[in-house]
Amino acid sequence: MYLAAVLDWYSRCVVSWSLDQTLAVSFVLEAVDVALEQGLPVIWNSDQGSQFTSPRYIQRLEDKNIQISMDGRGRALDNVFTERLWRSVKYEEVYLENYESPRIARQGISSYFDFYNFERPHQALDYRIPADVYFEDQNQL
Repeated sequence: MYLAAVLDWYSRCVVSWSLDQTLAVSFVLEAVDVALEQGLPVIWNSDQGSQFTSPRYIQRLEDKNIQISMDGRGRALDNVFTERLWRSVKYEEVYLENYESPRIARQGISSYFDFYNFERPHQALDYRIPADVYFEDQNQL
């Protein structure tokens, strides 16, 4: 299974996510489209995987006048907030569960992201939860 997530760096809130059994670009575009319905960032950061360099992905962001930022090759720390999210998902959910099917994996990850956004305090946010910071910021715009 492959997981794509759109993370608001400021609040650490997972704005959208998608899970698929292939690395086809369509599941990434699904997460992008859901995130863009929530708001339009000034800058969009990703790694340099083929999904994120595909013309369909690039065009989605360019059509919204969003600046595209990509991590340097082999530089995981360029995207440290997302890498930290992946660590949390793996160690707090995926490695603890033995998913019997893609459907069960989707349910488990969905529950985890609800917990992550709405219940799990973050030290970097002064022990606030990401959704509070994200929606507070949205209300001030």
